[in-house]
Amino acid sequence: MFESFNPNVLLSTAYLAPIQYYSKLVSYKNIYIEYSENYSKQSFRNRCCILSSNGSLVLSIPVKRSNENKILIKDIKIDNDSRWKDIHLRAIESAYRSSPYFIHYADDIFKIINIQAIYLIDLNNELQQKICELLGIETTIQYTSDFKNIPFPYDDLSDAIHPKEKKKKPDSHFSPKSYYQVFRSKFGFVPNLSIIDLLFNMGPNSLEILNSGICRLKI
Repeated sequence: MFESFNPNVLLSTAYLAPIQYYSKLVSYKNIYIEYSENYSKQSFRNRCCILSSNGSLVLSIPVKRSNENKILIKDIKIDNDSRWKDIHLRAIESAYRSSPYFIHYADDIFKIINIQAIYLIDLNNELQQKICELLGIETTIQYTSDFKNIPFPYDDLSDAIHPKEKKKKPDSHFSPKSYYQVFRSKFGFVPNLSIIDLLFNMGPNSLEILNSGICRLKI
């Protein structure tokens, strides 16, 4: 049985976020992304997971170190002195070049990754806006001006969607739905990968798959 839910949700920024994250963008009325939290390492804020010929592969964006113990996410700078873009682009192309819709969407994604973005949050926002456009997600995303400063009532999912099993929080409102994956015959279906796994494999059917995994009523 479906249940009603709060109209507002608070999410962290995320790099090519997982499908679970994008399910929140289509199920909540008002989306807020936290700009005023302290940066958290080893999270989806600067990493994503794709499916390669060798299995699940984590891609991380290196960030510049700071002498400060705590730094706001909006102030985190990308370490563009490293070769991370070449590594990510090659890995994504190798994993998805034989997928049905790679040729239709790769240029849009790669163009943004290749932009010399200074701040992590700006790169994440650009990618998110483009992916929402490609998926046909029509929503208005807002950004906090102070820590957790959004209208009540709201669901705080800023740390609920996490790559580490021990840090994940239960989500009874999301159930991953199976779809075609290039390496499914080798690894079986791998759920909740980066949204680009769904996009490159399912193309215009992605939004339908995304909606089918939502176990809540949309307001």
